[in-house]
Amino acid sequence: MKLSSSSLVITLLILASVLVQIHAETATCTFRRSPCFLKIITCPPECPSRSPEGPKAKVCFINCNSPICKAECKNQKPNCNGPGAACLDPRFIGGDGIVFYFHGKSNEHYSLVSDLNLQINSRFIGHRPAGRTRDYTWIQALGFLFDSQTFSLEATKAATWDDEIDHLKLTYNGKELAIREGHLSSWQSPESNIRVERTSNKNSVLITLPEVAEILVNVVPVTKEDDRIHNYQIPSDDCFAHLEVQFRFYGLSSKVEGVIGRTYQPDFKNPAKPGVAMPVVGDEDKYRTATLLSAECNSCIFSPAGVLNQKDTLVMEYGTLDCTGSATSGNGIVCRK
Repeated sequence: MKLSSSSLVITLLILASVLVQIHAETATCTFRRSPCFLKIITCPPECPSRSPEGPKAKVCFINCNSPICKAECKNQKPNCNGPGAACLDPRFIGGDGIVFYFHGKSNEHYSLVSDLNLQINSRFIGHRPAGRTRDYTWIQALGFLFDSQTFSLEATKAATWDDEIDHLKLTYNGKELAIREGHLSSWQSPESNIRVERTSNKNSVLITLPEVAEILVNVVPVTKEDDRIHNYQIPSDDCFAHLEVQFRFYGLSSKVEGVIGRTYQPDFKNPAKPGVAMPVVGDEDKYRTATLLSAECNSCIFSPAGVLNQKDTLVMEYGTLDCTGSATSGNGIVCRK
């Protein structure tokens, strides 16, 4: 029997779909507290690989915290309008989906997350034009403490921005790392407790702390358009290269602290005022640390030998969040489980 042209097209599409499914990657969640523990999850046809060919392609993401146990297609850069984001000057979106600003001071360090087994600090850079009462600030570096190890990532200073230059500097236990430029180039610690993978040829990485956190990082400058809109009055000898960041955690304790960490506490009440265009949250003194890799602050709880007690663990199920509203409004995103 001869097939019509339309039938032939449909048949070819079905065959192509089957082939994509055959070649789609699978993964298994090995995190014991995951609702998907040991379940085999297949990547969808829209993003069949967890290692896409190009930096602009969507990546297959296995969300082991979601009870749905299905893979998701995600961009490889931080989503500055999603939960766990820290972008701009700096503008945060907490685990509760609420937008807030934390200004701090230039050349000082603040704990973003402090938990029993994890500490993530930040270094702020900034600029104070004449007549201003406070600094404009941006996140220039991140410092990680975990398993008695340290890791840092920073945006290097530049007078003018050049996309062809890598502005990332990485260190592990005080030694500088050299990760070959190029999409998907990677490095893993000898202890296998941290992995860094480039998500573009330069200036973008994914940091993975197995069963603890994933952090997407992108280095960007303060653009002339940003300068014009906000009247930063950026000097000609510094483009204030800084970090765009988005955190995803796999099980924080209910005691977690830090500028953004506290927003993941189950009973946290965000002091950011609804309806305010730029709700600013303070407590700089609570979260200030002496250095990028210091675990000491007035509200820090990190312990180098910190082991999470099962009853203190809070697993955030991001896959079940229903978020509506606009994060750009400053009024927050409404999220419901």
